[in-house]
Amino acid sequence: MRESDLGAALLDWYDAHHRVMPWRVSPADRAAGARPDPYRIWLSEVMLQQTTVAAVRDYFRRFTERWPTLAALAAAEDGDVMGEWAGLGYYARARNLLKCARAVVERHGGAFPDDHAALLALPGIGPYTAGAIAAIAFDAPETVVDGNVERVMARLFAVQTPLPPAKPELIAHATRLTPTHRPGDHAQAVMDLGATICTPKSPACGICPWMSRCAARAMGIAADLPRKLAKPVKPTRHGIAYVARRADGAWLLERRPDSGLLGGMLGWPGAPWGDTAIAEPPLATDWHDPGMTVRHTFTHFHLCLAVRTAHVPLDARSTTGTFLPHDRFRPADLPTVMRKVFDAASATFGGD
Repeated sequence: MRESDLGAALLDWYDAHHRVMPWRVSPADRAAGARPDPYRIWLSEVMLQQTTVAAVRDYFRRFTERWPTLAALAAAEDGDVMGEWAGLGYYARARNLLKCARAVVERHGGAFPDDHAALLALPGIGPYTAGAIAAIAFDAPETVVDGNVERVMARLFAVQTPLPPAKPELIAHATRLTPTHRPGDHAQAVMDLGATICTPKSPACGICPWMSRCAARAMGIAADLPRKLAKPVKPTRHGIAYVARRADGAWLLERRPDSGLLGGMLGWPGAPWGDTAIAEPPLATDWHDPGMTVRHTFTHFHLCLAVRTAHVPLDARSTTGTFLPHDRFRPADLPTVMRKVFDAASATFGGD
């Protein structure tokens, strides 16, 4: 197969084998005149960063049911959005989600611009997301390169330079293959190819539409690509999480600063995480050490949190945080690590 024929073969395959996703318009519907909603494309792309499609589906459904339009999301309370985001991780994305929605309303009347440069100027939108919105929502001939596309390009052209140094070469290959005809479907087709056939382990080369043109398959090294540099060992940080419950059932919580890890999220009071677990209690009381340690892994480090619990009277006052009434407290609104702390500590409070 000539390189010039790759695009047509891929689109034929995509028309028959595309994945069905709640934010996607099928090739048949697009051919009939339907167009993707830029809001749904943008929301899905932000959610999918560093996360799997399977993990995103339910979050996407809840978000779009609660905030069906970009204007509705822009008008939402920050805490409500952060609560719905809890569990997806990378909470800076949720903060940028709101900033971007509000910027689109303020600068563009609530409609995403179809210009790549204008998309890049919006908060939280980088080259990948701008390219995805432009290509998928507006059918602009922009190149979209995620991990799946990198893997497909590395194998198709037998690129043996390891990632991340190989990124520019892989992007160049993907750019050369990006067509002016149906570029949005082409972008999604390459991603689907990587997700369903050209998988990280045991690629199904025998049913790949690009099988005859794949250089890595011809060399017998498809399963070995892309190569990657060894990742550095993650350090371990330590901290203390103070979980206090007032006599009326209210929980002592604090909202973390907007900047930094878990920014803007609710959590249990404690000190900055470091080499040792040192933290001043948020109030003077008889703190109990139940011998519990919660472990969680972030992108760049492992975390060990020692849990301390306390039952406090109605007149308890804290130097940090506020007491949230029991009927307004939802553990699901907490980020994953803080929810782990709650799950560990709840037995101390009778499991309620």
